[in-house]
Amino acid sequence: MNIFDPLTHLKAQAQRDESMDIFNTLENELKSSLQIYWEKAGKIINGGSIRLLDPPDGYYDAKNNFFSALFLYSYYRAGIVPNRRILYSAMNQCLRGMVTGCDNILDDEYKRTLETSLPENGTRFRSVLDIMVSDRVMFELSIEAFREQEKIILASIISLRALMESGYQEATEEGGIDEILPPDTILKTVHHYKTGILFTCPWAIPSVMETIDEDKKRGLNEALYNIGMGCQVMDDMADLERDIKNRHHNYVASVIYHESGAEIWERLKSEILNSEKDHKKTDILVCYTDVKNRAVDRARAYLVSGLNGLFEEEHRFLVEPVIKFLSTRIGVERYFQGVRT
Repeated sequence: MNIFDPLTHLKAQAQRDESMDIFNTLENELKSSLQIYWEKAGKIINGGSIRLLDPPDGYYDAKNNFFSALFLYSYYRAGIVPNRRILYSAMNQCLRGMVTGCDNILDDEYKRTLETSLPENGTRFRSVLDIMVSDRVMFELSIEAFREQEKIILASIISLRALMESGYQEATEEGGIDEILPPDTILKTVHHYKTGILFTCPWAIPSVMETIDEDKKRGLNEALYNIGMGCQVMDDMADLERDIKNRHHNYVASVIYHESGAEIWERLKSEILNSEKDHKKTDILVCYTDVKNRAVDRARAYLVSGLNGLFEEEHRFLVEPVIKFLSTRIGVERYFQGVRT
């Protein structure tokens, strides 16, 4: 299975082009990093009343670790050696565990990080355990990799600080928002921290621990930032109704509010509340063609820029398949159908 196996035509391309061997290499590295994380988590958890079980089906699948694969590719582009790429990917899995655990608690849901013997309905503590264990695995990885006390402490500090900007933004929305900001303001002051900066977090530790050309590092961080922003705009398309109901910032809702007029905005809110009351599923965005097209164009612009900046020239044929994969994964593929590329 290739690292971009969800993109169906890649295998055929890889068979024709020996330069694509790097994807097989990176997929093996990704699997090694996931194994390291799971094994270290088991050593920390096992021995008490809770046990770490075997990884769930699909744990190693590239389609379930797609962003981790992109981050790993960015390390390859920077010239980081394989064993350090594996290290930083394992650390990213720790960051992923912490972020997912926090999101679960804030959103009152449970997306699994670790498979444990805890009761299935104990979702809040499952999230707490995911956070605590991921943090301890991160510390153990830092000890093994950096050895010097100052570097270990530095890695611990910068990995946390990398997440704090996004966390601060999340905190501002916990009680709901009182003002709907203009669309560009949401991109610059909300999504910038919420997702754009979050997508550069995998570079927090390598930026300090590796000697890398500053221009190359800056370019890769900018590419990941733009990919994150594009995904967030797609998330806003998928979460439009939920975000309006919960009074959360949403780029698409902002476009409707500021550019469609008060009457349409009030009707939109009424439709959402009534559909929820009647337990009906709605697709409000299909009624706002201009708004939908604007969101699609904005998301595509971010993603095309980011993916072109991330991929080597010979791999840029992946840009459109990746956008298609992400739109499908996020659940907005119907809005992107028929869009000229």
